[in-house]
Amino acid sequence: MYAEILRVDPIEPEPDRVRTIVSRLERGDVIALPTDTFYGLAVDPVNLNAVEHIYQLKSRQKHKPLSLLIASVAQAYELARDTDTQLDRLAEKFWPGPLTIIVRAGTKLPLRSTANTGNVALRVPDAAIARAVVELFGLPITATSANLQGASECTHAACVRDQLGDRIPLIVDGGPTARAVHTTIVDLSLGDGRWGILREGAIPTHEIVMALEG
Repeated sequence: MYAEILRVDPIEPEPDRVRTIVSRLERGDVIALPTDTFYGLAVDPVNLNAVEHIYQLKSRQKHKPLSLLIASVAQAYELARDTDTQLDRLAEKFWPGPLTIIVRAGTKLPLRSTANTGNVALRVPDAAIARAVVELFGLPITATSANLQGASECTHAACVRDQLGDRIPLIVDGGPTARAVHTTIVDLSLGDGRWGILREGAIPTHEIVMALEG
């Protein structure tokens, strides 16, 4: 069976179509949808069968946790523990946007969803469809890139269809993504106020330094 394509307005997502996406997440489907960087694979992170399906699709190493899309800074605090003002500074400056922040995971997420690391990578995307889905779903959604291992990341739905169209049931077509650059990843899980940049992407290192130390 080939993936269904669901077209959704990227600026003002149609509520009935957002409900359709959420209903598919609730039944454990893997769904491709646009973020502000690349198309991602979304599942319910509490549904361990769905999480396992993503690892299989991506041939992803089991020790690598999946990043999660959230709708607000408040939701970050619900999912994290041992946070401090560093999270506030980064969120105020760069969310919504292409910044992924790694924090210590709270008790709301199964350990398997963190790849047994106890950490979780969070982001509020500058993408209306993804935020609308998270808000209605009431939970974060996974956001690993919607591509096969070794293949290029996708900035439009046709690319996802070509790579994964026979492996997932639904692709949300929200048009081309706003950029074609990875998120910057900042690790705040180190404790004692320490932090590190794991990957420089759309946000340059010096801007992170200014936000945290300026």
